[in-house]
Amino acid sequence: MFFTQYYLDCLSQASYMIADEKTGLAVVVDPRRDVSEYLADARAHGFTVVGVINTHFHADFVAGHLEMADATGAWIGYGWRAETEYPIRKLAEGERISLGDVTLEVMETPGHTPESISVLVYEHAEDPVPYGVLTGDALFIGDVGRPDLLASVGVTAEDLGAMLHDSVQSKLMGLPDEVRVFPAHGAGSACGKNLSTAKQSTIGEQRATNYACAPMGREEFVALVTAGQAAAPGYFAHDAELNRKDRIRYDASAAPRPLALAEFAALREAGAVVVDARSPQEFAAGHVRGAVNVPADGRFAEQAGTVLDPADALVVVAPQNREEEVVTRLARIGFDRAVGYLRNPEHALEELAGALFPARRVTAAQLRAALAEDNPPVVVDVRTCGEREANGYIECALHIPLSELPRRTEELPADRPLVVHCAGGHRSSVAASLLRHRGFEDVSDLLGGHAAWALAAEPAGATVPAGP
Repeated sequence: MFFTQYYLDCLSQASYMIADEKTGLAVVVDPRRDVSEYLADARAHGFTVVGVINTHFHADFVAGHLEMADATGAWIGYGWRAETEYPIRKLAEGERISLGDVTLEVMETPGHTPESISVLVYEHAEDPVPYGVLTGDALFIGDVGRPDLLASVGVTAEDLGAMLHDSVQSKLMGLPDEVRVFPAHGAGSACGKNLSTAKQSTIGEQRATNYACAPMGREEFVALVTAGQAAAPGYFAHDAELNRKDRIRYDASAAPRPLALAEFAALREAGAVVVDARSPQEFAAGHVRGAVNVPADGRFAEQAGTVLDPADALVVVAPQNREEEVVTRLARIGFDRAVGYLRNPEHALEELAGALFPARRVTAAQLRAALAEDNPPVVVDVRTCGEREANGYIECALHIPLSELPRRTEELPADRPLVVHCAGGHRSSVAASLLRHRGFEDVSDLLGGHAAWALAAEPAGATVPAGP
């Protein structure tokens, strides 16, 4: 058996290829949209990809099932509840897919979504115990998939949570301890709240260590797995819908267009949004007015999907020689309107020096002094609820997680200075740039974030422990 995991750190996303080395038949599970790596591996090993399985309709990225099917002629498989605009093979509970001696078996595990499935992998068709199980977003290492992402389309978290209870507690925990667990996501994904950095585990380890795998009743389970979930990034609904549609294919050969300064200026004038993927420090030193800072060195795709609109035309300012990487990472979440990038950004920004604006940043000491003045700034905390509860907070801060900020900017006063902070200073640069883009004039972000505030000498009462 050939079995490999492909892990994409930016999206904390795992995909898989399983093949029988004797027959050369292969299946790819949960592929990302840029499929060249799977195709190259298949060619290198002499495999024929006969099937592509999505464990569910992904919300955090655009899956590459259509690109794989176009390139290989493979069928596309989903759980039987799935409905799509393109032809699919509906996979039912217990159905076996033979690749030769290597065999896959479908296990229905709804709960994260109604159509979710897991895939049992048998190295030999007659093996009594599977080699492993690809759990999609039903079971993670240290957590389970959140059941609250479909509220906007009329499926309640309680209904899905009840399904997930059966899928995890009865079906997955009914497997032998030695079965390896291969999830679709790891730490950092917004598809759960407590994901491990480990890339694989076993049923036995999860039975012993995963809070959601401990024996419990349905009501207790639903309460546990729905509590404390951060708001989903805004692009999730867009991507879930794209994954149902017969959408435009990703074409890696259609390179993004480099833009001369005049073209860059014309596109901005016509309404294109500038995505500045440089570091917060470089962005703060000087950027074009209205640019949104989403640093490439970070969770770029997820944060871009949070603060940008897929309907907007985008122009990219990126670190030198990373422009095409940034455009590819936008395409992975279905943001296909990146019309080009600034050619030779270092040189171009030097030429634009007279039209660049610094971003205001303040230290913890400066913020403390400003809060003691007659007209103090409004402090905006963009961390998650879990971070705030675990690490404390600035007493006067208004809490709006970054994932909620784009739809809650009207809650902020336009006539007061704003100081944005996160844990360490990365997300606050993203948030502050979004607010400036939305028209807020006096916006700063806190250098070093809440960590710097907490470390600074502070008078009694300046921070309080975690609370409601």
